[in-house]
Amino acid sequence: MDGSAESLRGYLEYLRDLGIYDVYRTSDPSDDPALAAWWKSVASPVAPPASATPQRPANSSVPAPQRPAAPIQRPAPSPTPQRPPMPSSNRAPDIVITPPAAAAAPPPAYDFDQAPAPTGQFAPPAMPLVSFNKLAPLPTERVAPADKVAALQKVRDTIGDCTRCPLAYAGRHNIVFADGDPNAELMFVGEGPGADEDASGTPFVGKAGQLLNNMINAMGLKREQVYIANVVKCRPPQNRTPEPKEANTCSPFLLQQVDIVQPKVIVALGATAATYLLGVKQSLANLRGQWHDVRGAKCAVTYHPAFLLRDPRQKGEAWKDLQRVMVELGLKPPARS
Repeated sequence: MDGSAESLRGYLEYLRDLGIYDVYRTSDPSDDPALAAWWKSVASPVAPPASATPQRPANSSVPAPQRPAAPIQRPAPSPTPQRPPMPSSNRAPDIVITPPAAAAAPPPAYDFDQAPAPTGQFAPPAMPLVSFNKLAPLPTERVAPADKVAALQKVRDTIGDCTRCPLAYAGRHNIVFADGDPNAELMFVGEGPGADEDASGTPFVGKAGQLLNNMINAMGLKREQVYIANVVKCRPPQNRTPEPKEANTCSPFLLQQVDIVQPKVIVALGATAATYLLGVKQSLANLRGQWHDVRGAKCAVTYHPAFLLRDPRQKGEAWKDLQRVMVELGLKPPARS
């Protein structure tokens, strides 16, 4: 073996010492005489040495003619599979190294700035819409009028400084429970408190609340004669629509309020209130103009006062809804002066 083949063999042994075993030739060894000789030496079986010339017995007077040993018949080597060309003898061969598989991405680091999980309280799992009629059995006994204030206060005490859903960590200032007469025949249910309500702790005190007061007065009632609550009792950031997890968390408390007050008529103000009271997600056009049953009370669906401020053209339609409520309650609008 000449120097070129010996150098190549030494280079390959050096690569193996480095842990590199996947080395492929990139040209036919026959293109280079030195590499061809080396390749033949490592790829072809080495023929065993010829057997010694047989010796005749000592008493033989005629020496036997020496005949060359018959060559050992070996099967022809299988053809070498085609591989990438090998480099010329004047440079090192190209090394093809298979990169290791990319490691799986590590899990995201825990954000220690996020709001802490509430201790001893858990957000409810995601669940389909369920009407208030199916959310809990109807009460078997009515709360006495004299006991309603205390019963509602017990619900408020149960809520406490609530941390049951993400709204508790969204800049809340006050939990907005309810306002009005616990013995009212008419109950209004809105979506959730806004900035003014969050600051005061009372529902419907902003511009939408002023419009609601006007609607109540047009029915011949005063605000103190009705009961007002919301689906959620904490302000959603930027006054967005409450998420299902948030609404589902507050629904049991609103349900208890309805069962304690036991109004004759409930007015759902807007799509969010209608969705969670009735357990259906439909347009207001499909829900308006008909009576729905909620915990034994008749429920009418109409537009939210905030929507009417954005689109005053719908005030006439909202008034039609309220007139149906007035007929049910036997109310007459006040005489205009």
